[in-house]
Amino acid sequence: MGVARPESLEALQTELERLPGVGPRSAARLAHHLLRVPEEQALALADAIRAVRERIRPCSLCRAPSESDPCPICADEARDRSLLLVVESPRDLNAVEEGGSYRGLYYVLGARLSPLESADAGTADVAGLCARAGQADVREVCLGTNPDLEGDGTALTLIETLRPLQERNDLRVTRLARGLPTGGQIEYQNASVIADAFDGRVDAED
Repeated sequence: MGVARPESLEALQTELERLPGVGPRSAARLAHHLLRVPEEQALALADAIRAVRERIRPCSLCRAPSESDPCPICADEARDRSLLLVVESPRDLNAVEEGGSYRGLYYVLGARLSPLESADAGTADVAGLCARAGQADVREVCLGTNPDLEGDGTALTLIETLRPLQERNDLRVTRLARGLPTGGQIEYQNASVIADAFDGRVDAED
């Protein structure tokens, strides 16, 4: 018969298991680690989690997480406001920004789409993207979805969704070039790969 563990420790382990990539054994190690470290260190983690949940909200313009609205990128008057790069996640946005070669604005979908589902499927804010892309100063929307099956499906859905804007507003819709490896993730690519992919972008239907 096993030794009963404290309920609070069990609850902590259960919550840790909800984190991506954390299984039962890893969750148990983390829970016991938090018990061993000084109390102020463990509580600092709790305070950081509480602060990020209280202070960070999606930017009303691009949906990137930010403590200000609009976010610093959208508020930067030096950015090229005619160019909008659509990415799947904030991690992808950060990877492109770290490359330093892109000076336009962004739109963070927050989810992927399936070409077999409706354009508003899941939690992706496609309506918000269309509203942003329809603004008079936007001349090009570059689809920066990941070059894998789901990313391609998302891009195809967005191409169809943006088609009326292309016809009405003479909007150019492009995709990042295949400098990005098929099956790869943007957040793991180095700066030169991202820069080459952006420089070689092509029309979405080519």
